[in-house]
Amino acid sequence: MDLHDLQLRYFGNQDMAQMPQSVLEAGLERMRVDFGLESDAGRRFALWALMFMLGDAPDLDVAFKNAAERDAARNFMDLAAGLSEE
Repeated sequence: MDLHDLQLRYFGNQDMAQMPQSVLEAGLERMRVDFGLESDAGRRFALWALMFMLGDAPDLDVAFKNAAERDAARNFMDLAAGLSEE
């Protein structure tokens, strides 16, 4: 899944800075529902990654039962933290 496509799907816009709070909240709610229903590991990870970047991701132990998936999520978090430091 492409993160830009996810933004368009859930928020109808790729410009998050111009998005009204109500649109953001509604999109995040839809993402939480879809995340809970999604069975494909790659799609679940993409949804989690976007929710993480928006500050609304579930905790790793809740989101990922598989240790390898939790490790991948931790790596993603470390990479994202490195980008914000630059």
